[in-house]
Amino acid sequence: MTTRSGSPCEQIVPKLIAVLEHTQVSGNNLTPQTTQALLQATNDYKNVLLQAKKYAATLPGGELNAEDQEELIAMLERLRDHKKSQLAEFSERVSSMLSSAESERVEIDSTASTPS
Repeated sequence: MTTRSGSPCEQIVPKLIAVLEHTQVSGNNLTPQTTQALLQATNDYKNVLLQAKKYAATLPGGELNAEDQEELIAMLERLRDHKKSQLAEFSERVSSMLSSAESERVEIDSTASTPS
């Protein structure tokens, strides 16, 4: 029943809006036509919700059980910690190089400004 392009998830909000619009339009003045239109909009909304649930259930990546997820999280945390330490080490090296370059520049400046 997908009439628009894209996943059923993209149709949920427009279908809900249609239901709300039919509710607003009919208000307290329910005629057989407005009741039928509201029923149709509500059924369309229910159908798109069911399609979205089915679509979500078939998405890849839901194969991990709780234990696998914990292992993956632990591995990612170790990777994060390793990257942080690499970054800190790199930062220390750069800082050391900048300090060294700055002290050399100061020595050159003081040598150049010292009268002979």
